[in-house]
Amino acid sequence: MKLEDDVITGSTISVNIFTVTSKSAVVRWSRYEGAQSYRVTASLRNSPVPVVFASFGQNTVMGSVNSLSPNTAYTFRVEALGSFMNVLADDIVDGSTAPDVPTIQVASSKESQSVTVEFTEESGATSYILRAETSDGSFFSETPVVISPGTVTNLQPYTDYTLSVMSVNSAGRSQPSISAQAKTVLPAPQFNTSSPSNSSILVKWEPVNHAVLYSLNIIKDSSYNRSRYNTTDTLKNFENLEPGTIYCIKGNAWSPEQIPGDDYTVCQITRPSTPQTTEVLVSFIPVAGIVVSWDLVQGADQYVALSSTGQNCSSSSNSCTLSPLVCGEVHSITVTAVNQAGPSIPSLPIQFISFPCPPQPIWVEEVVAGNCSVRWSSVPHAEYYTTFIKSDDGIEETCNSTQTSCHFYCRCGYSYIMSVFAHNQAGPSPPGPVLNYTTLPCCPEHTTVSLVSWETLMIKWDPVRGADLYETRAAVASQVILCNDTAPVCALSDLTCNSRYSVVVIPCNDLRGCNLTCNPQSHETAPCMPEIISVSQSNTSSVLVTWNSENSAANYTVSVIGTVGDTHNCHSNGTSCQVSNLSCGSIYEITAIALSSAGESMPSYTVPLETAPCCPASLTVSQVTQAMTNVTWSSAVGGQTYIVSLSSPRGNAQCHTVETECLMGCVTCGNNYTVSLEAFSRTGHKADCTYHGFSTSECCPSGIRLFRGANNTLRVYWRSNSILTNYTAEVVGSGSTHVCSPELGSNMCDVSEIVCGQVYSVVVAPLNRDGTRVQFCSSRIYSVSCSGNNVGMVLYRGRR
Repeated sequence: MKLEDDVITGSTISVNIFTVTSKSAVVRWSRYEGAQSYRVTASLRNSPVPVVFASFGQNTVMGSVNSLSPNTAYTFRVEALGSFMNVLADDIVDGSTAPDVPTIQVASSKESQSVTVEFTEESGATSYILRAETSDGSFFSETPVVISPGTVTNLQPYTDYTLSVMSVNSAGRSQPSISAQAKTVLPAPQFNTSSPSNSSILVKWEPVNHAVLYSLNIIKDSSYNRSRYNTTDTLKNFENLEPGTIYCIKGNAWSPEQIPGDDYTVCQITRPSTPQTTEVLVSFIPVAGIVVSWDLVQGADQYVALSSTGQNCSSSSNSCTLSPLVCGEVHSITVTAVNQAGPSIPSLPIQFISFPCPPQPIWVEEVVAGNCSVRWSSVPHAEYYTTFIKSDDGIEETCNSTQTSCHFYCRCGYSYIMSVFAHNQAGPSPPGPVLNYTTLPCCPEHTTVSLVSWETLMIKWDPVRGADLYETRAAVASQVILCNDTAPVCALSDLTCNSRYSVVVIPCNDLRGCNLTCNPQSHETAPCMPEIISVSQSNTSSVLVTWNSENSAANYTVSVIGTVGDTHNCHSNGTSCQVSNLSCGSIYEITAIALSSAGESMPSYTVPLETAPCCPASLTVSQVTQAMTNVTWSSAVGGQTYIVSLSSPRGNAQCHTVETECLMGCVTCGNNYTVSLEAFSRTGHKADCTYHGFSTSECCPSGIRLFRGANNTLRVYWRSNSILTNYTAEVVGSGSTHVCSPELGSNMCDVSEIVCGQVYSVVVAPLNRDGTRVQFCSSRIYSVSCSGNNVGMVLYRGRR
């Protein structure tokens, strides 16, 4: 034997055992460079004496050593030899032979896919290999076994096989034993069983090749009685069996050689008997369903409850729940027992009406405040209804009714949660829609309306339950004033004066809107502001005030307000009144206020008033000349300009001034005058003041002449305007004054002791009633010459 490809040439040699049999060993070595041949020897372990040897050529690296003993330990030596058979190199390896070859005693088949081989066991063998093959070479297998007998598996049924055995130890395997022939038996028929009814089992199978007969045995579970049947058919129906009972059927096929094939056992249970329904009721845990109960029957693995609605449930116990249960349905329920064989005949149907559906929709009617009704539509299959009502303060109440309504007392400002359940013998309906109903907010109590200004009403009230917003409304005629606020107070302004408003506080919320049933209050606004249309001064100390007003049943107060402490009032229920005792020369402000049971109006617009100036406390008239007087007076309060008049039948004199004095001409001497003064304010108001009369002095005489007389006398002569006037004549010279006063009615008088040669001033003046001389008569200048020692010529030189 040569191995050329994978041998390595080297300067040393290495040896190993390639394989062994019972009586031979194949040794392998490495090629040694320069070797001409190789020699292999085998000696017993620990013995230097070779038992056998073999020689091989220089190109051989594997060789067999034969004639060895089975199951024996050897030392194998390989020597590389030179041209002269000299040993160039050597190496040894220990090894053992395989056990001896076994002998087949019996080879037989009891199963269609295996053959059992009995053989002799050899010393030193640790296991055995069973070899099976077909004559045509289509099948070959080796099966390791430990002891005899051994079985070859995975064979084909009813097939001839050649079998042999090899013993095995750690060194290797022996040669195959002398072969034996064996044929596998027929395969078992493959039964398909079913239970057409609860008292029968039908067995079917496919024909088995080469089978000439079939044998079947049937036995009830937990029984020792069996029945045997032979048939050439491929089916068998077993009848009159017990329901829900397990039967085992065992069978096999027979070959033409009358050898039985593999047997096959199948157990089949008959269908269960029909269960009897005992109870149908409703369960709500965990969900609504129909709990169907029945009596258990033998052999049932499962029970199925079926409703005419298509729902079903199954259970291995005596009840199950059809769910989900739909309200308002009529169910026809049957129960079927099921096992591996199939279902039983269904039970007689039971009619069941599910719980009613919840009433919907539901609504609340509140025809009268506080009287609420929950209403709903009729529900099929409902026998009565239960209404649950819960208010937001936690109070609950229940109402049972066979009608489609329920009445309850609903308080204002509350929210209610309501639900209605329909009932029948199956139980209550599922929860229906939950209705949230909020009543209208309560009408406010302790509402107060007060007038806080001429056009503003202040409304206050206690907060009410259920109100999110308050709408305060004041209405009169077509006018409506609104105030929306969340606080329980509201001020309504810009109202119409002298009007009776209907005031109502309307509570509102988002859910129900506003409560329009609250009672209004009537409240009158303040009177309208009067309008002063005229102020006329009756005299210096009183005025008549007139106004316009649309107020009804109002009283009026007119205030004339001056400086501090100078205020005057008058009252009237008409449209005018007179204010007296006003101070002259004063400035006043006049306002009018209307008063009614509702309150005061706004004050009218102020009208200014300036009274006539006061008359001067004193007035003096003094005559400056015969035709001119000087009038002076004290200051007049409120007076700015003055007109002073001197009036008489013989003529008038007048002067207009801003001062407190006036020089007046054109006065007639010897006349009686009436003195009057008109004082005017800066706005033109006038005060008429009349004083005592004034008489001018007598007129100065005219035609005054001076004549010389005897004995140094001079005669003064004049023309008198009145014979009832006394006159005095005064002649004044240098160093002397001479006066003469004639009798009443006389118009001349003489003065003596005149010194001639002087210039004399002559004044003739009337006397006042008090005897004083009128001072404003003019003097005349005369020069008196001497005539001897006596007065000479008198010459007029003019006036002074």
